[in-house]
Amino acid sequence: MSTTCVHIAAYPYPASGHIIPMLDLTHLLLTRGLTVTIFVTPSNIPLLQPLFSGHPSSLHHFVLPELDIKLPPLTWLFVKARALRELHFPILLEWFRSHSSPPVAIISDFFFGWTNDLALELCVPRVVFSPSGAFGLSFSFSLWRDPPKNDDPEDMNSQFKFPKLPCSPTYPWWQIPEHHRSLKGDPDVEFFRENIMVANMMSWGLIFNSFAGLEGVYLEHLKREVGHDRVWAVGPVLPPDHHGAQQESIVRGGVSSVPCHQVMTWLDSRPDDSVVYVCFGSRTVLRRTEMDLLTSALEQSGVGFVFCVRVSSMQDNEPRESANDGVIPNGFEDRVRGRGFVIRGWAPQVSILRHRAVGAFLSHCGWNSLLEGIVAGVVMLTWPMDGDQFTNAKLLEEQFGVAIRTGEGTQIVPQSEELARLLVASVDGSRPERARAKKLSNEALGAVLKGGSSYEDLGELVKLLSDLQK
Repeated sequence: MSTTCVHIAAYPYPASGHIIPMLDLTHLLLTRGLTVTIFVTPSNIPLLQPLFSGHPSSLHHFVLPELDIKLPPLTWLFVKARALRELHFPILLEWFRSHSSPPVAIISDFFFGWTNDLALELCVPRVVFSPSGAFGLSFSFSLWRDPPKNDDPEDMNSQFKFPKLPCSPTYPWWQIPEHHRSLKGDPDVEFFRENIMVANMMSWGLIFNSFAGLEGVYLEHLKREVGHDRVWAVGPVLPPDHHGAQQESIVRGGVSSVPCHQVMTWLDSRPDDSVVYVCFGSRTVLRRTEMDLLTSALEQSGVGFVFCVRVSSMQDNEPRESANDGVIPNGFEDRVRGRGFVIRGWAPQVSILRHRAVGAFLSHCGWNSLLEGIVAGVVMLTWPMDGDQFTNAKLLEEQFGVAIRTGEGTQIVPQSEELARLLVASVDGSRPERARAKKLSNEALGAVLKGGSSYEDLGELVKLLSDLQK
């Protein structure tokens, strides 16, 4: 490796919603002339192939061992965070110290806050990469720093306002993550607070897969919170040189029950803006009650739809849901044949959303899905399930008016007749959300063009990283 190249390390969290945007960011850094070594576990090596093909001399990888432990249902995230630190920290430390030309900076996922300690030991800066938005991370920081206190924890509908955050959002008690409600004092949770969240706040910089037109007020808030201006929004980071489903099936990874071109051909036969795309992400499995309600609504509505259904094998080493959950009712596919298309497993989501026939997206509001829906300019139907998804839905509904609320977790579930009505309304052109969605899409696309806010933030980030080698 040439010593004149600016060499950085990229360390994604080994879950699809985290590693995919990190790889998209890596592509942007490679196109700006940096050399990148990415730390990756064996199961995710195939996802690197498109980057290796496009950047054979400037992309390198170092393989870290997979975590092979049984995770407890309630605290799996915290146990996993601690276990990954214990497994990977000494290996990474040795790798850096033995490398002839080690990276001058570490860009790591926000679940790897402990890499700030690694960076301090190596005397290099650590930059947080957040696959969630600035609003979501602002809320999370607030929860860890000043957890809300509930005098009546049995009242799950108690409202809690966060006046220190922009727009002073309000949440019911049941939407406060459970570890803030019932796991205080747990050693793994305390480890997470100190070695992940506090460490993130103390890191040299933060990178967001977002753009100023969407989250400018929260980006400025975070700059005040961390006490410096090294906070960059470089998104939306989406697939490079995207040309349809075949390319996405390689770049984004995953296994689908149908060839990617098949769903695109089916969409080609549908009218413009007439199809609803339904997907709850790579982790959420609907309970039987919600699945029956949703399929009933799709059947009653008469709208065209593509329904991506998660299969339980998609997330290894995570707690399993009941085998009775997530099952499509018998006969459903026969009854909607011709106007409904069901995909089990991975779907070419970016391609589907960008297709002219798709006019709406019923989503769990994971951050990647939210951005992909915004870029596509479709009407969003929100049904957040947990975590930052409630915050993301607020951003779409309350601050930009591009979304229609349909449900909230398992506590607020629509009747099938009402959901069917909203499905129809989302594609009939009568709702004001459509025009607003198109406007926000233009802002997102403009942000990454030369002169746009994200383009300029990326340039500033690359310059500061390059200056580290001087």
